[in-house]
This record gives sequence, structure tokens and C-alpha cells, in this order.
Amino acid sequence: MKKITRVALITSGGDCQGLNAAMRGIGKALHNKVENLEIFGMYDGYRGLVDGDYKFMEPKDFAGILTQGGTILGTSRQRYIPGKDIVDENGNSLIPAMKDTYNRLNLDCLVIMGGNGTQKSAKLLMDAGMNVVTLPKTIDNDLCITDHTPGFGSAAKYVATTMQEIIRDSSVYSIPSVTIVEIMGRHAGWLTASSAVLHAYGEPAPHLVYVPETHFSAERFLHDVEQEMAKHK
Repeated sequence: MKKITRVALITSGGDCQGLNAAMRGIGKALHNKVENLEIFGMYDGYRGLVDGDYKFMEPKDFAGILTQGGTILGTSRQRYIPGKDIVDENGNSLIPAMKDTYNRLNLDCLVIMGGNGTQKSAKLLMDAGMNVVTLPKTIDNDLCITDHTPGFGSAAKYVATTMQEIIRDSSVYSIPSVTIVEIMGRHAGWLTASSAVLHAYGEPAPHLVYVPETHFSAERFLHDVEQEMAKHK
């Protein structure tokens, strides 16, 4: 009898759009290309691998989830010591428990979807002897060697749409005002920059866009604001 191929799917870290679509693509491709296949869906990210909490996934589990938000497997965050370990709240290593689940299920591979922290943790699992394939996923679009990541497009659209609503709200008042909008993205300015897509549709705002990749000067910022205020009296 041909050997059974066993694959575990994991969605970890912050939630975003595209996770279910990615899982659907993986599941359908595996079922179409691999004979004698078993797919295990780990519940709540790495926690499922730690606790051995999973479901056996059949082809029907991947149906109807293409446009469904979130992740059908759930997600969570784990503490990790960069380059060294994944630990619980008491500092105890979780890698042995993960490896135990991996070996007990006789897995051939972990397919892990996540952003910065998830990718770093996946590297530690690979170093521990587990076979790992990762898919980039983050709204921040800050993973190296990627053009754009699942999650970024929908978040960028939300930022642009929200910005347009803010512009409409602030434009109704007769008193001149300055509206400052802070957008997440950690050390990457992709989401912030996406607000400027409105310029392509004739929208003058946002008038000023600052991203973390460039030096920020409070003095220059105030000067820029004064100039814009003078232009749009």
C-alpha cells in the first residue's frame, strides 16, 4: 500500500482576510495531486500543535470558505524568544510538546500561515527537525522577499475607504481644522501609504503622508501643516 502523506495546517498570529482562501487552495491542490492523503487542521494556531487539538479535514471542509473572512481553524499568539525558543507564560519551552504532536501524528509536513512572529517560530520548528512550509500573511506587508501579502489588500482598501469618510466628515465644518490619522503597520509604511491611493481619483487629501521608513521631524511636520493650511483656506 502506498504510504499515507500527512499534512497539518496552521493559521497563526493576527487575523486577516485571505486565510480561508489560502487553506482552500492548499487543501484542494493536495487532494487533487496527492494519493493516500490525510490533512489535520490545528485549532487556534500553534496552540493546537502544543495541545494536540486538531480536526481531520476532508474535502468538504474546504468548500464554501473562499470568501469567508477569518480562519475556520482559529488563531492565537505564542511568546517566542527570537532565534531561541517558543515559550509559555512561565517561560517553559513549548517546542517539545509541538514535536511530540508532530511525531505522534506521523506528520510529513506543517503548512504554516502567518506574519513575522509566526515565520520566526516556524524557523525554530524547522531547526527542531520538523518539515515546514510557510505562507506569508500580514496586513502590514512587511515580510521580506514578498511583493504583497495576503491580508494587505483588504486592509489597504479599508484604510483608503475610512480615509475618504474622514475627509467627508471634516470638510463640512466652516472652521479650518487639521485631522491627524494614525495607521498601524509597525515599522512598515505600506498601509499608511495606501491612503494616498485616493489621489488617483481626484481626492486632494490626505495632504501629507508620513511613513516610518523616513526620518520624522516635528519641526518639519509643523512647517508642512502650515503650508497646507495656507493653500486650502
